[in-house]
Amino acid sequence: MEWQPDEQGLQQVLQLLKDSQSPDTATQRAVQEKLEQLNQFPDFNNYLIFVLTSLKSEDEPTRSLSGLILKNNVKAHYQNFPPNVADFIKRECLNNIGDPSPLIRATIGILITTIASKGELQTWPELLPQLCNLLNSEDYNTCEGSFGALQKICEDSSELLDSDALNRPLNIMIPKFLQFFKHCSPKIRSHAIACVNQFIIGRAQALMDNIDTFIESLFALAGDEDSEVRKNVCRALVMLLEVRIDRLIPHMHSIIQYMLQRTQDPDENVALEACEFWLTLAEQPICKEALSGHLVQLIPILVNGMKYSEIDIILLKGDVEEDETIPDSEQDIKPRFHKSRTVTLQHEGGEGEEGEDIDEDEDDDDDTLSDWNLRKCSAAALDVLANVFREELLPHLLPLLKGLLFHPDWVIKESGILVLGAIAEGCMQGMVPYLPELIPHLIQCLCDKKALVRSIACWTLSRYAHWVVSQPPDAHLKPLMTELLKRILDGNKRVQEAACSAFATLEEEACTELVPYLSFILDTLVFAFGKYQHKNLLILYDAIGTLADSVGHHLNQPEYIQKLMPPLIAKWNELKDEDKDLFPLLECLSSVATALQSGFLPYCEPVYQRCVTLVQKTLAQAMVGLTLLFTLIFLSFMYSQQPDQYEAPDKDFMIVALDLLSGLAEGLGGHVDTLVARSNIMTLLFQCMQDTMPEVRQSSFALLGDLTKACFPHVKPCIAEFMPILGTNLNPEFISVCNNATWAIGEICMQMGVEMQPYIAMVLNQLVEIINRPNTPKTLLENTGFAGWPAAYFPLLWSFRCTSLRNIRDNEEKDSAFRGICMMIGVNPGGVVQDFIFFCDAVASWVNPKDDLREMFYKILHGFKEQVGEENWQQFSEQFPPLLKERLAACYGV
Repeated sequence: MEWQPDEQGLQQVLQLLKDSQSPDTATQRAVQEKLEQLNQFPDFNNYLIFVLTSLKSEDEPTRSLSGLILKNNVKAHYQNFPPNVADFIKRECLNNIGDPSPLIRATIGILITTIASKGELQTWPELLPQLCNLLNSEDYNTCEGSFGALQKICEDSSELLDSDALNRPLNIMIPKFLQFFKHCSPKIRSHAIACVNQFIIGRAQALMDNIDTFIESLFALAGDEDSEVRKNVCRALVMLLEVRIDRLIPHMHSIIQYMLQRTQDPDENVALEACEFWLTLAEQPICKEALSGHLVQLIPILVNGMKYSEIDIILLKGDVEEDETIPDSEQDIKPRFHKSRTVTLQHEGGEGEEGEDIDEDEDDDDDTLSDWNLRKCSAAALDVLANVFREELLPHLLPLLKGLLFHPDWVIKESGILVLGAIAEGCMQGMVPYLPELIPHLIQCLCDKKALVRSIACWTLSRYAHWVVSQPPDAHLKPLMTELLKRILDGNKRVQEAACSAFATLEEEACTELVPYLSFILDTLVFAFGKYQHKNLLILYDAIGTLADSVGHHLNQPEYIQKLMPPLIAKWNELKDEDKDLFPLLECLSSVATALQSGFLPYCEPVYQRCVTLVQKTLAQAMVGLTLLFTLIFLSFMYSQQPDQYEAPDKDFMIVALDLLSGLAEGLGGHVDTLVARSNIMTLLFQCMQDTMPEVRQSSFALLGDLTKACFPHVKPCIAEFMPILGTNLNPEFISVCNNATWAIGEICMQMGVEMQPYIAMVLNQLVEIINRPNTPKTLLENTGFAGWPAAYFPLLWSFRCTSLRNIRDNEEKDSAFRGICMMIGVNPGGVVQDFIFFCDAVASWVNPKDDLREMFYKILHGFKEQVGEENWQQFSEQFPPLLKERLAACYGV
């Protein structure tokens, strides 16, 4: 017999639903308690589905709320529902999918999807056939409700629908959906396209089999009057461009013309979807050929799309000029994730590995309006197209730019400054002749009365920082730095943020060029400590850390330390161990400690101890009474067995603490010895090196390398335990972990010398594999060249090491590596004879080696010459390129 509600029970549930809509906190708490009690009774869920589907006398919001509470129960407890309750809910959902109310239909659709996501697609075999069958209903509500549910299922379970586990229902569903592209209702047409769109990126076989029909159907809808249909058509074409460009190429001219229209669509959601097309096309090899003839139309459309809309200005409070005293709302502050420390060498020109460390938010000039919108998409499209077309873009842009940059309407002027920033990377060479006039104009814009103009000027100037620094300092660097520092103290929080970020970029480009102005810079940054609200304080830490990285030991002056350290330590003492603001502050202190070196000594003990505590807390999760090791094993086991009951430790605290300890070890050198001696850091490091999270291991190996350099006697007793762990982490799939492990091995080899012999077998094969692997990043290859290998292994690595090290600019790591090479030659001079030319070439790459290292080179070169004899040396040196010959003769007299 069909379940029926008890009247008294039904009234109780209805009262609960009414109370749950109350704004009163005490009432809400009582509702929560009552819900927990009622969830003990399985048929409570029957009451909820009954209210949702059958109690038409109730108002829609109450019925919908009943469905949403049931959805949450399904998510949390579905596996405990008795079969008769689960069957009743499923049956009621399918019987009422065509409810006259759009709100109730949508709620039932969400409920069906939630049940399906609990593994029920396999055990509810009638669901998909019945929903597909209901699409044929002559009742619009039933058709629309079924399509709504199917769309949600397609979104949540696209892979499962294309699998053998369900007997590939897509083979029936895709052709069915395509039939509805011509439906008289725009809502149904839109649902049909949205359903099919879920299977484009995954290249579902059923869709690939019907691809031509799909594309023809999309073209037939190109002129559809409904904006939601147009949006879904644009979205489909963008995804097809990525996965089936072969099918679009014959129609590319028409598609581009269509997308040019849609990028100007009066509905901004449609325009945004269409604008994505240019971003995706820019990544395709055919981009230049396909777009060349259309730039004259496209560029003005993108530029026009870069203006703030009225709604943007309202959301950004564009009419508010001074807001620095208004506290930040905590939800405005994005969650921040720490980037683990990676050990790299600096190449000529100072660039990192190509494609590494790119700031994905670099072009995100309006962070506080975090939603992706037409302005941002247009700017990003112009940026990528500038990188494709380079200077060929400028004839289409320059005539527009002049009118924009000097326009009396601030909104248009602001968009012109954004355009100038967007093309900076791709069109830099072509822009150089105009920069002597443009940069002063942009610096003037830093004083504009409109805050949004001042903030975009900060960002655009940062994009040209490399060129500014390449000019004489008085020409542009000094005026830019002066005005940016003023903007750091602007009365508008948005401008403060943009100026701080821009100044950090300028610091990275200018490096030691900033040394003469350090006092002035520090006065400004320290003053900002007392001025900034929460969000910008986090960005200020980054600017200070970047300054320390950029000027290095030049910061180690009593005057500068006295300015900088008190406010940093005050913040450090203010923050609790679990406060996530510690992340940026720890990163900042790590850079400052490395730069100040011995100047950081007065502050190092409390900072060191707190870092060790943070690592220990994260590992142990403060489980009092257990030993650290047992705690770790217990926590790891319990979390892996019951992740829903045991919380995973927040390892970001551990990572930043490890990185700050690295900074202390690097900055303080031998002075860190007593701190290490009085702590259990080696035990903690042993655990961190085996963590399941790659970022923790990455930071652990960086710290191990720095401690090896700073206080090796504390590391040496642990080598037997550490080396096997390092060996297992020589996996190029985790490039940064592998990089740091390789570097740490090299530093250990340098210290161990011949005592390294027993451990070589643990790492040798992996290192040789890395060297021989195609496309291994340069930084990783160089780090494999650091190890102070025993002589027996010379032939494997010798020529490679010298070749990889010759392209690195003079620095401490290069010095360390070459001392390792010289040491190896001392142990086994005969092992290098065959490939000695590589050593000569590498030695010649030094501009200014330290005196004792120069002396080592001199002795080795002359020793080799004497060993082979004058005649053989003459024959050998004839192979040298003229420049190498000249340099060795001038510097070393050979």
